[in-house]
Amino acid sequence: MTCRTISGNSPLRCLLQLSLLSLLLTLTACASLPDVSRLPTRLTPKASPTIENSEGDMSTKKVATLLAKRVRGTRLDIKRLAALEEAATGSPLIYGNRTTLLFDGPQAMGAMQNAIRGAQDNINLETYIFDQDELGLQFAQLLIDKQLAGVQVNILYDSIGSLQTPKAFFDRMRAAGIKLIEFNPVNPLKRIGAWRLNNRDHRKILVVDGKIGFTGGVNITENYSRSSLFRSGGRQSDEPGWRDTHIQVEGPAVAAMQLLFLDTWASQRDGEIPDREYFPPLPEVGDKLVRVLGSKPDGDFEIYKAYVLAIQEAKSSIHLTAAYFAPDVQLLDALKAAARRGVDVKVIFPSISDAGLVFQAGRSFYTELLEAGIKIYQLKASVLHAKTGVIDGTWATVGSANLDVRSFLHNSEVNLVILGTDFGATMESAFQEDLKNSEQVDKDTWAARPFSEHIKEWAARNFEYWL
Repeated sequence: MTCRTISGNSPLRCLLQLSLLSLLLTLTACASLPDVSRLPTRLTPKASPTIENSEGDMSTKKVATLLAKRVRGTRLDIKRLAALEEAATGSPLIYGNRTTLLFDGPQAMGAMQNAIRGAQDNINLETYIFDQDELGLQFAQLLIDKQLAGVQVNILYDSIGSLQTPKAFFDRMRAAGIKLIEFNPVNPLKRIGAWRLNNRDHRKILVVDGKIGFTGGVNITENYSRSSLFRSGGRQSDEPGWRDTHIQVEGPAVAAMQLLFLDTWASQRDGEIPDREYFPPLPEVGDKLVRVLGSKPDGDFEIYKAYVLAIQEAKSSIHLTAAYFAPDVQLLDALKAAARRGVDVKVIFPSISDAGLVFQAGRSFYTELLEAGIKIYQLKASVLHAKTGVIDGTWATVGSANLDVRSFLHNSEVNLVILGTDFGATMESAFQEDLKNSEQVDKDTWAARPFSEHIKEWAARNFEYWL
């Protein structure tokens, strides 16, 4: 549960969120992540991973050919990793997709709004934050216009993420015919017998006509009206932009994203969703292999397992962009073990953050990471909010999950895993661009930081479970 304090965000929201955090400390029983330290030896993967396309499961021969074409020049045993990941998550790979990476708010918002304008039948939106600010009002009006034009709009928004958004903002959309559900309301009277304040919907999913899907880190808030320095040619601004990554998907994988939305809608028990064509035929439109992973509290920890497996199987490189970093001991150990066996482990962290406690908690791990040989970088002049990773230039992920206990244990999250050296190269290019706008953390300089910083980090780390 992060407290947003960057310019343009109200201190009241932070005070309310911190008050709720205090309440959680007294109400929440401690859950834990599963033991994954020896996960590969405990799984019983198929000899060949399942790959689905628009016509169903592909044959073993086609699977082998398809994988071979996508892993040339890499040391990663992609067939083994894909089979292990399927056994751990229960989700198949889906072939025949077109994927487009969207960098920062203006590009991501522009693509989503264009898709909404072209909607013919239905729009399903799931978001953590939906603010009533200039961008939020613009987005809401676009959705209202589509609803009035006969397109059914359904919205899931998180109660805490949108805590300070006035009720009237959502009521206006309801009055236009849009169906809205407030996920796990803060008010316990709205969920008598099923009130779970600590479990949040952190997913960002937009599906238009069941044919175009979006996910990643971008919320609907004015922060995303400004871009970062990413591929800007060194552009400077008076206010820090937000560095985030979203992804647009077309093809058979969109159905899996749609299913996640509908499953979350049903879990809230707030009425039937209007009947529309949510699952139209989805022919192959590209050549990308995508695995859609949704995780939720008391689920099977799919995203967490996928991350740990990929890190454990890495042969040459692990390049992560982590907005918030408060991992459990198993994920931390997996990263350190990879560096110690010679894998090039680089992580880009924020130097400016919208979440003070999580920021300090993340910094409390720097010494451990540096001593293991992990290279740490801090992004300059922008608020880092992206949650991405690319391993051995072949396994890549974009989604909503942060590398912290909250995302893996307490939140509903969504990540896409994309396999292939072509998409991996695109992710690597973006990572290298972010490195240009980052400053490496020197081990000796870090050790010499003021004692007051040690105290802040120690204090924040003690809240790691609830952050």
